[in-house]
Amino acid sequence: MPIARLSIIALLSLTFVTGGAARAETVMNKTVTYYSIGGRTAADLDEALSAGGPMMKSTGNRHPGATRIKFGGTVTYVRRGDLCAVGSAKVTLSTRLILPRWKNRNKAGTELALVWDTLSSDIKRHEERHAEIARNHARQLEKTFLALKPQADCDRMQAAVTRASELGIQEHDRDQARFDKVEATNFDKRMVRLLKYKLDQLQKPKAP
Repeated sequence: MPIARLSIIALLSLTFVTGGAARAETVMNKTVTYYSIGGRTAADLDEALSAGGPMMKSTGNRHPGATRIKFGGTVTYVRRGDLCAVGSAKVTLSTRLILPRWKNRNKAGTELALVWDTLSSDIKRHEERHAEIARNHARQLEKTFLALKPQADCDRMQAAVTRASELGIQEHDRDQARFDKVEATNFDKRMVRLLKYKLDQLQKPKAP
């Protein structure tokens, strides 16, 4: 379930102030939305997920779940002697998880309900991890901005910030892609393991 990026380039505005210690602030927002699917068999569910899941521009296909990520923020600059330095960095991050909801879940048989619960939980865990990866990179971006060396003038300082932002976003994208690759490779084994565990839990005799 790859991530979807509405705008993955940090929107950095130039503000010049004088004096003050460098400071950082991260503003994060996460929302979860659901799309409904129908069906009464496993084949119905497969078809519904393929037809109704969020469309991914990166692949041109629909996926069972998605995480839409948008980075933004502002950087201010301060004069330090004859140099221009980063005064503050504020990175904003908006993540929106898009997950499936099966409207016939309460009417399903035990076996199909177990499969669905296992699959939907795994989809949610996967997308939550995408959001977590983005949060980690947002925090790292702020640290990177504040650690930049002062420049001879603020045009050069802003260019350094822009370059650091581009490199940070590229690393974020690579981390997300690595995560998706590992998840795809292990999907079948993971689902079998989870289903076996849940079946074992159901079959355990209840304490008197």
